[in-house]
Amino acid sequence: MLAQVHDGDGYPVNWPDRPSEWLMEPSQFASWVAELDGRVVGHIGLSCGGAGDVAPIHWSRLEGKPIQSTAVVSRLFVSPTARGYGIGALLMAEVVREAQERDLYPVLDVVATDTAAAALYERLGWRLLATVDQRWSPAQTVTVHCYAAPA
Repeated sequence: MLAQVHDGDGYPVNWPDRPSEWLMEPSQFASWVAELDGRVVGHIGLSCGGAGDVAPIHWSRLEGKPIQSTAVVSRLFVSPTARGYGIGALLMAEVVREAQERDLYPVLDVVATDTAAAALYERLGWRLLATVDQRWSPAQTVTVHCYAAPA
């Protein structure tokens, strides 16, 4: 399913050498899948902010609270065949609930060219914190939008 999303939407931007390891990043402390008619059709993760995460930095500066107060939403994708059922919104609601139960504030970043994902976050009331260029490697700089969950 991730390969289908990558082929159709370009997510993830850089195809991982080991997709299953990419889905379970080391800082991740929770993840969920969505099922429809007995098949997995979506995924989302929740992680501690790492050195490369820019959304926690911007939220921390704006709110005057420590970066450790955030949880980073990551690895959200929905199968192209299952879109239109509200699965992305359901997964987002679940990570927000989990972050709040852990007394953490959910934030995320999204590649600026992923307009469909940005539209989902904005439709759900997420607040745009900043748009920044992020260096992913010596040869790759990507523009990302940083968002924070609704208050």
